[in-house]
Amino acid sequence: MRFMATESADLAAALTGYALRMHAAAGDSHHVLSPLGAWLLLALAGQASTGSLRIELEDVLGVDADSAAAYAQGLLASPHPEVSSAAAVWSVPAATSDPFVKWLSRLPATVETGGLPSQAQADTWASDNTKGLITKFPLDLDRAVLVLASALATRISWASPFELAPAAELGRGSQWATSGRRVLESSSLHRSAIASTGAGDVCVHWVGSYDGITVFSVIADAGVPAPHVLAAAYEIACSPQSIRRRSLFDLFLGSTAIWTIAEEEMLSGGTSPSEHLSAVLPAWSATTTHDLMRSTYLGFDTAARALVTLLPPADYTLKAVQSAVARYSRYGFEAAAVTGLAALVGFVQPTRVIGRTARLRFAHPFAVVATATSHPRDDPDRFWNQLPVFSAWVTEVEDAA
Repeated sequence: MRFMATESADLAAALTGYALRMHAAAGDSHHVLSPLGAWLLLALAGQASTGSLRIELEDVLGVDADSAAAYAQGLLASPHPEVSSAAAVWSVPAATSDPFVKWLSRLPATVETGGLPSQAQADTWASDNTKGLITKFPLDLDRAVLVLASALATRISWASPFELAPAAELGRGSQWATSGRRVLESSSLHRSAIASTGAGDVCVHWVGSYDGITVFSVIADAGVPAPHVLAAAYEIACSPQSIRRRSLFDLFLGSTAIWTIAEEEMLSGGTSPSEHLSAVLPAWSATTTHDLMRSTYLGFDTAARALVTLLPPADYTLKAVQSAVARYSRYGFEAAAVTGLAALVGFVQPTRVIGRTARLRFAHPFAVVATATSHPRDDPDRFWNQLPVFSAWVTEVEDAA
């Protein structure tokens, strides 16, 4: 399936809107998530919805249900070379009904369908489809009759690795500057900018792999709320060619919490004033589990109710969870997410929630968005172009060694 550039932009816009919903639900603590992984499940479930449920779901998806299904089919049928993706629908024989079978027949051919796996088999599926980054399926399948699952993963090496610098380079105002740790320093092949955004002037650093994954880090003044910084990061990551750069000559000399501007003599190949930007930022990692049913505006309650209409009448318990991990280091970036939506019957034991652990780095919290870009051998209008895959709000640090 082929999409035009305008359709690619529509998909990116829909995912951006959904991502900001997810981050708002996750709050301003350290976390990582994959809006795309969650959105894909909603897009698959959308074909099961009718009436008011369909209207509710389309509002969350940001596009009509048929378009969402087409996007999901295209993304799963033509995966990006650096993003492994998988989706599955598992059910027990008792869940079979004519509407359910009809819905299954409309799913993309790449969606795995079949009987309900054991917990160990579901764990293996999660590991196999996330490059071993997630080894446990996020839902307990005991008493499940229907499960939808998606998995996304990337593991890349930077085209140009970072250098190392002492944490003191973050500035005296940073809580991490006296930690004794080392931080990452951009190489001459990385790109940096000061940009004007809805969150004010922000610092932007971006670095990519050889095969089409680019990771953007965006930091604003400490008083700017996390949702505003994340919105600016998504705007930049999905349209880097439209960055509204600030000339260093238009800004005051001296230091703020997030930059220092100085004047010095330097060699230049032309007569116009030269500008040079570099960046220091912390290495970071995060592991997060999200209860997607906790917030009704994430759409999973609506999707689950739509799917239940396809099943025989019963007293169903509905669960939706995403497990996500990410690590940003000197030599590369890796991230994975497994999202599960399940309908269960009977009494269900309380689900044990995996504890959050997070490590962070920067002068203060900042946003990260990883986008897929067209592979050099692909048409630049390919629908993966500038598509956000993973994003994070970073608030903690670790040694960059």
